Amino acid sequence: MTLSTVAHDTFVIERIYNVPVAQVFGAWADPILKARWFAGSADALGAGYELDFRVGGREVNRGGPPGGPVYTYESQFHDIIPEQRIVYTYEMFAEETRMSVSVATVQFHNHDVTTQLILTEQGVFLDGHDTVAQREEGTRSLLDSLAAVLNGAGS
Repeated sequence: MTLSTVAHDTFVIERIYNVPVAQVFGAWADPILKARWFAGSADALGAGYELDFRVGGREVNRGGPPGGPVYTYESQFHDIIPEQRIVYTYEMFAEETRMSVSVATVQFHNHDVTTQLILTEQGVFLDGHDTVAQREEGTRSLLDSLAAVLNGAGS
């Protein structure tokens, strides 16, 4: 019998981006921009990355190092208020193994020409396949990539 484990945890990341809130929100909503910072490049569209940005819509990202394993991110959007809030749930898989299930909320706060982004994630990490520390580190890296795209340095 395989011993199954469940770990629940939450993390919050706050960032300030030196662009208006419409630009930051747009980088989450536009498939080409989102692919650049979330999937690595706009070339990912159609090659394992999909974005249907609407309530009830889905986002899928597949990829991994040469030789495997293939990691899959599958999400669904539950609440979208333009330039204010996005709420979504997502599952992470390594090949066919479910690693985690999470709910995330991204809030956008307009501060003149800058934007404060607050991302809160509540995760269920399954059977030791992932940890909150690994997930938070990965999310911080993605938000760094978002900054690079917003500043014109992303691919």
